[in-house]
Amino acid sequence: MLNSDRIRTTHVGSLPRTPELLSANEAFQDGKISWDELVATMQRGVVDIVAKQRELGIDVVNDGEYGHTMSSSVDYGAWWNYSFSRLGGLTPSDEDRWADTEQRRSSPGNIVLTTFSDRRDRERFREAYEDPSSGILTARKSVKQPKITGPLTYTGQEAVAADIANLKAAMEQTGATEGFVAALSPGSCARVTNEYYKTDEELVYACADAMREEYKAITDAGLIVQIDDPSIAESWDQINPEPSVEDYLGFIQLRIEALNHALEGLPPEQVRFHLCWGSWHGPHTTDLELKHLIKPLLSINAGGYSFEAANVRHAHEWKLWKDAGLPEDKVIIPGVVSHSTNVVEHPELVADRIENFASAVGRERVIASTDCGLGGRLHPQIALAKLESLTAGAALATDRLF
Repeated sequence: MLNSDRIRTTHVGSLPRTPELLSANEAFQDGKISWDELVATMQRGVVDIVAKQRELGIDVVNDGEYGHTMSSSVDYGAWWNYSFSRLGGLTPSDEDRWADTEQRRSSPGNIVLTTFSDRRDRERFREAYEDPSSGILTARKSVKQPKITGPLTYTGQEAVAADIANLKAAMEQTGATEGFVAALSPGSCARVTNEYYKTDEELVYACADAMREEYKAITDAGLIVQIDDPSIAESWDQINPEPSVEDYLGFIQLRIEALNHALEGLPPEQVRFHLCWGSWHGPHTTDLELKHLIKPLLSINAGGYSFEAANVRHAHEWKLWKDAGLPEDKVIIPGVVSHSTNVVEHPELVADRIENFASAVGRERVIASTDCGLGGRLHPQIALAKLESLTAGAALATDRLF
């Protein structure tokens, strides 16, 4: 849906969880409360967080990803880890990819994906990464990732139904007219250690077939599905040694084709795709530039494209959209406030960033957003202040553009 009379606003998805929800998540995992009791806590929380979004002026709201369990108030991986309880074919393990150093291979080009501790950015700044006073990494609860040991199936019907019902009920109560639910991409789903599928292609397409059920449930309910896929950009930094750009584009092309397979038949206007370079607060000097990714991005069958643009490693890349060839019926959803700094962007800066994108693709095709999810990455008070600055900046840009 294009803008008609103003710059609309949204965000990437994750918003700070309440202490009540964090406690309920832990109690449910420990078997101390039932699923129904957990859902009741989520319902109350979703109503409140949607009301807060509307109060702050957010147009396209979501459930804060409250149905995606966070392990603690600091959790960079909830966007991915939530899928472990919604997929069959997985076996628990003692692996924590944020800490382990075991390598995994994929093709083509003999691509080698490493864990977080072996990223090239971390190698370059190892002293800073290992210094607790640097603020790059914050204490987090260890989360064990499972392994794929059998055919992947989707088992999250009850969970995604709760996500949908909670958001729709909250939208009805608050008068919100547009809402989205985030869901894991096939490419990111495939980053779980695989001990069953014989080829990378079999693995990625199995992930696509399983996750399609979640995408379809969301769009069938009249909501927008946001495909969360850091793997398209972020995996570049997980490859040692650094590959050629050509080999890397071949690696992500399979993931894009599998995603389009999963999206087949779904209304593009109810699909938006989120690309980012990862949510950790590091230097990011080894990020792959957007100029290499913009063409693959636009080949994804989505109606909107969300991406980091306030991140200071990528803020200059707005110029690329002048010649990107964005189709007339598509929108871009650039981040104009960042999750990677505690500094709250001034509304004038937010407005300037929005106007840059409007000059590149047209005012009707820019929805102002955040770089990535704010929940689990910023203090709740700062996260809400950033949303407030986002909508204030969009109002300034609206006055200038409409």
